[in-house]
Amino acid sequence: MYKSFSMELAGRTLTVDVGRVCAQANGAVLMHYGETTVLSTATASEKPRDGIDFFPLSVEYEEKMYAVGKIPGGFTRREGKASENAILTSRVIDRPMRPLFPKDYRNDVTLDNIVFSVSPEAAPELTAMIGSAIATCISDIPFDGPCAMTQVGLIDGEFIINPTNDQKHVSELALTVASTREKVIMIEAGAKEVPEDKMIEAIFLAHDVNHQLIEFIDTIVAECGKPKHEYQHFSVSEELFAAIKEIIPPEKMEEAVFTDEKQVREENIRRIKDELAEKFADNEEWLSQLDEAVYQYQKKTVRKMILKDHKRPDGRAINQIRPLAAEIDVIPRVHGSGMFTRGQTQILNICTLAPLADAQRLDGLDEQEVSKRYMHHYNFPSFSVGETKPSRGPGRREIGHGALAERALLPVLPSEEEFPYAIRTVSETMESNGSTSQASVCASTLSLMAAGVPIKKQVAGISCGLVTGDTDDDYIVLTDIQGLEDFFGDMDFKVAGTHDGITAIQMDIKIHGLTRPIIEEAIARTKEAREYIINEILTPVIAEPRKEVSKYAPKIIQIHIDPEKIGEVVGQRGKTINAIIEECGVKIDIEDDGSVSIAGVDAAAMAQAQKYIETIVTEFEEGEIYEGKVVSIKEFGAFIQFAPGKEGMVHISKIAKQRINRVEDVLTLGDHVKCKCLGKDRMGRVSFSIKDCKQ
Repeated sequence: MYKSFSMELAGRTLTVDVGRVCAQANGAVLMHYGETTVLSTATASEKPRDGIDFFPLSVEYEEKMYAVGKIPGGFTRREGKASENAILTSRVIDRPMRPLFPKDYRNDVTLDNIVFSVSPEAAPELTAMIGSAIATCISDIPFDGPCAMTQVGLIDGEFIINPTNDQKHVSELALTVASTREKVIMIEAGAKEVPEDKMIEAIFLAHDVNHQLIEFIDTIVAECGKPKHEYQHFSVSEELFAAIKEIIPPEKMEEAVFTDEKQVREENIRRIKDELAEKFADNEEWLSQLDEAVYQYQKKTVRKMILKDHKRPDGRAINQIRPLAAEIDVIPRVHGSGMFTRGQTQILNICTLAPLADAQRLDGLDEQEVSKRYMHHYNFPSFSVGETKPSRGPGRREIGHGALAERALLPVLPSEEEFPYAIRTVSETMESNGSTSQASVCASTLSLMAAGVPIKKQVAGISCGLVTGDTDDDYIVLTDIQGLEDFFGDMDFKVAGTHDGITAIQMDIKIHGLTRPIIEEAIARTKEAREYIINEILTPVIAEPRKEVSKYAPKIIQIHIDPEKIGEVVGQRGKTINAIIEECGVKIDIEDDGSVSIAGVDAAAMAQAQKYIETIVTEFEEGEIYEGKVVSIKEFGAFIQFAPGKEGMVHISKIAKQRINRVEDVLTLGDHVKCKCLGKDRMGRVSFSIKDCKQ
C-alpha cells in the first residue's frame, strides 16, 4: 500500500514515499528532499552466510549522471566504478548504522541508494543517509533504530542546518552528525580551524535536529513497519568458556596481552590457541568455536584491565602518547618527504608539486566542484601489519583514510595565487598499530613544509579510544589508542587540527552512542595531544616551510595577458603554443581570464618562453629593438621570427650599412639578430632594420 509522509526540514520539504516502488526489497523508500530524489532500499538474505564470524553489511551509493542532466564520459558512456565521493558517502552511511544491527547477525544485508535527481538546494548524500535509516527501520531486518543524520555549516559565525551547495562552498564547517534517540553515534567533519567549544555546540545542535527526524521516522514505522524476523544466533558456548578458563586462568591471559610489542602479543596468543587446540582435539564443536572464544576472552581481559584497573596493555598511562619520532628528506630527488612514527605506527609521506593543469578533474554530481588541486592518497600494504597478500589497489578504507587526511590539511594550504601548484601527497604505511590516518596528517605536514609549500600552520592528528561499563557514567577515555585497544574498545575518535582549532574529525563507534561528557572529554584530550605533537615533535624537525621548492620540482612563472590575445598565443590548432613548448621544454597553461602559467625546471628556458608569449601579445612599437631568428630568406629581404607565430620582414636595403647584392652574403638561416622597428609602411606592414641596430 502506497503511503507518503512529509515534514519541513531546514526550510525544505522532506517527503518519504513508502510502497510506491521496489516491493520485493525488505524495505524501500523513495526520498524527496526539495527536488533531490534518492531511492533507498534495504535487503537481507534469507539465510546466514556460511563460514564467517562477522556481519556482512554492504552499503552502496550510486551516482547517476542523468541526475544532473549529463551523459557520462568515456567510451562506454555509462557509469563505471564508484567515484571517491560515492565511496565516502557509503562509508558515512555504514559507520553509524553497522553497530545498530545485532552483533551475531550473519545474514547478508545490502543498503542501496540510487540518486535520481539532484538539486543544489538539498544534498543527495544526506538524503541517502536518512533514506537508508528509514528503509532499514521499516524493513523486517533486525535493527536497533531509528537513527537520523544532519549536516551543519558555519557562515559568519552562524550555524546553518543542512546547507545548500552554495552555502557549503563558503562555509567554515562541513559537519555530519548521526544520532539515536539519546546519543550521538557518528561524527564526520571538515573545518577551517573551528574552536573546540564551537564544534561541540554544532554537534549537539545537529543532535537536536536528529531528534525531530527520529520522531518523524517513528510515525512512518508505526504505519508501515514490518515485524522484525527471527534469525539464527551465533555465540560461543558457556561450557567452552568455562573449560578455557580452567586451562588459561585470567592472570595468564593478562600476562599474554600485557606487552607493548604487537608481535610478542600475537605470539603469546598463538601459543595459547595451540595449547587449547591440543586439549580440545577430540571435540570438533569446540574446535570450530575456538578462535572466536579466544578473541572474546582477550576482549574481556583487555576491557577489564583498562576499565577497572586503569591498566593499558602496553603499560602506558591513560592519557600518555606512545614514543614519537619524526624526520624529513628521507627520500632523495622527490620534491618533499617526511616520516612520522608513533609507537608501532609509521607513515612515510611523499609530496609532489606540479602545474595547476595537473589538478584532478572531477566528474560528479557537484557541478561547482570540477577539479581538485590538492590530493592526498593513502596506501596500506599488507607488510605493514606483518601479513602477506597481493595488492589490489586502494579499497574503501584507503580512500576514506586519504580523504580524512586531505580534509585535515586543506584549511592550511596556500591559495593558488600564493602558490600556483597542484599538490599531491602520498602516505605509505610502513608499519601499522593504531591510527595511521592521523599519523598521515603529521607526516604530510612534514613533507609539505620540506617541499617548500607555504602552509599557514602545522597540523597534527591523534585518536582517542573508549571502554565503557554497564552505565553511562562508567567509562574511560584513552589517548592514542593502539590496534588492540581499537579492536576491543568501543570508539575510534580521530581529531586533527592546528593550535587554533579543529580541521577534521572522524568518529567510529561499536556501541549504541556517546554521551556529551564522553565527546567533550575526547575532544579535550585530542587538543592536548595534538598540541604536544606540534610543539615537541613537528616544530623541532622543521619549524617553518622552506623558502624555495626543491631543485627537482618544477618552477612556475605566472603572467597575465589580454584574454582577446589568447588565440594568438595558441595559434591555429595549437601550432604556436606547441612550438614554444617544444623549443623551451616547458609546460604552458592558459586560463580563459588570460592567466598564463609557465612551468619548467630550467629558469633560462622558462624566461625565454615568457619572452615569446609577451612578444606575441605586444604590438610592435616604432623605435624599439627586438631580437629574433632568421627563418626565411628571399631576394628582397629576410623574415625574422621574434616568437613562434610572430614574424617581421627586413628589406635587403636595411640589412647592412653597405650595399649588398644578395641577402645570403650577410645572413644565414638560423642566425639570431637584433632589429629596430621602423613602424608601418604605406601598406600597413611593420618593417624592421638590422643596420640601424649596429654601432
